[in-house]
Amino acid sequence: MYDFDNAPQRLHTDSVKWDVKDGELPMWIADMDFQTAPEIVAAMQAKLQLGAFGYEEPHDTYFEAVAGWYARQHHAQPDTDWLNLSTGVVPAISSIVRRVSNVGDNVLVQAPVYNIFYNSIENNGRHVLSSDLVYDGSQYSVDWTDLEAKLAQPLTTLMILCNPHNPVGKVWSESELTRIATLCQTHHVVMVSDEIHGDLVLNGPDYTPAFSLPAPLNQNVISLVSPSKTFNVAAMHVATVIVPNADLRSVVNRGLNTDELAEPNLLAIPGTIAAYTKGDAWLASLKTKLNQNYQLAVDYLAANVPAVKVVQSTATYLMWLDVSAITDDADALTASIRKTTGLILSSGSVYRGNGPQFLRLNFACPTAMLQDGLKRLKRGIETFQS
Repeated sequence: MYDFDNAPQRLHTDSVKWDVKDGELPMWIADMDFQTAPEIVAAMQAKLQLGAFGYEEPHDTYFEAVAGWYARQHHAQPDTDWLNLSTGVVPAISSIVRRVSNVGDNVLVQAPVYNIFYNSIENNGRHVLSSDLVYDGSQYSVDWTDLEAKLAQPLTTLMILCNPHNPVGKVWSESELTRIATLCQTHHVVMVSDEIHGDLVLNGPDYTPAFSLPAPLNQNVISLVSPSKTFNVAAMHVATVIVPNADLRSVVNRGLNTDELAEPNLLAIPGTIAAYTKGDAWLASLKTKLNQNYQLAVDYLAANVPAVKVVQSTATYLMWLDVSAITDDADALTASIRKTTGLILSSGSVYRGNGPQFLRLNFACPTAMLQDGLKRLKRGIETFQS
């Protein structure tokens, strides 16, 4: 029913991902090479047929669509009063950092983690405090003693959780999320949960939205959700900020409005409503394709590039590759692979923590493109090693 075999041609279209030289293959940024769900495209086209595009604001239909999606997909329905629109997850994070913490405060993260978190913290005069995830050679876990000690520091006022975690693909269990939220509440730290990859749990137990934790734990949390990764509509610039506690919600909403982040563009509302009311079948098909691609990559690397180890993951379309047997300088390795093969991957060093020993590969693309990328990776590794 849906086409996941033919990639849209995005060269020379202002695409960040496809702003590349002839012969290069980008598999780095979290942007899928699949056509957007036709239901979303149809809703956008209907909006364009109006031919008049003045100021807009979301109404009940928007918030009911978001709440309905979380009820169906994740068995967790937020009260629509908890919801506010933002022009994106990252803009919301930056606004929350400015509004909920003070200059000089610690904002806690768990490295290796999405690199833009660091920008939101440091560009606003706060300090990054990382409780690094512990890697055992196959998967990551929390150092609970270290996490509590750092949350207990007097200057730690905010924690940004990646839920599910990018780049390692870890889905926090309900018990883990509960334990993190309990520690945050105990030490008076607001927990911001970036849940942009929440719809992309490919196998195993589903993720737990932070807003769905039982009271009083959910009174100290902010969930940030968006259709952007799920449906490949990042340029739609829309997200929903979910805050169960009325006082905290008032603070966050004041920040969003002060920073002018609460006014949607002309396609944000119809695109989101279409995604969240008509996108279930497309997402199911997408996840089938992503699971096939994930297994294809795991099998190929095991058979052909055994020095590269795939970190076990159950979510996102981003594969975290352990290259510690080859180098501890991921920057040098990615530069070499690009120079010799044209394949563009993310260097793990930007995610900090033990990232310099890892690469990140985006496998959300047609099978032929993935096979091409894997062959280039094999060739690039062999050239680097020689």
